[in-house]
Amino acid sequence: MLSYNEIKRGKVIEYNGEPFKVMTNWIVKKNRNKPTNQTKLKSLISGKNIEVTFHAKDKVDEAEIERKDLKYLYQKGKEVWFCNPDDPKDRFSLDLEMVEDELKYLKSNDIVRGEYFKGELIGLTLPPKIIMTVKEAPDAVAGNTTSGAMKKIILENGLEIMAPLFIKEGEKVVINTETGEYSERAKE
Repeated sequence: MLSYNEIKRGKVIEYNGEPFKVMTNWIVKKNRNKPTNQTKLKSLISGKNIEVTFHAKDKVDEAEIERKDLKYLYQKGKEVWFCNPDDPKDRFSLDLEMVEDELKYLKSNDIVRGEYFKGELIGLTLPPKIIMTVKEAPDAVAGNTTSGAMKKIILENGLEIMAPLFIKEGEKVVINTETGEYSERAKE
């Protein structure tokens, strides 16, 4: 049980029977009134943001999120197939809507972390950075080499990103999954 002042940024709490991540919090004390904790919460199931004020008498449970490794297999239509990395026969599919944002950073046989709340899969967590091979990279145009110049490249899974002009086909690059941007050349 967390008291009102323990509900801090980064914590995952159970509120109205649903897991929420605390995005921001402010402890406010106005004149003679008791302090309150004004929070912005993000639902880990629906993705919706809400604002909630917790008072000194309020207590909430910390949500128990179980994490398991999953292996991405393939996408067929609106179904995305995964399996248990230790038991390939243990397969299941998810709706494309549920994992659409994460899917653009995955290729077959990648391992991702599944987040479960009360036995239900509620989302996937990708590593902060992934390495992919450049499938297509047009040559730099002469005279277009000012500092910070970028070009569009296509990665092995079809994802298009902007990268510096010096990146060539066949190179491995590091992609930041939080921003979706080129980070650096992969060190081999």
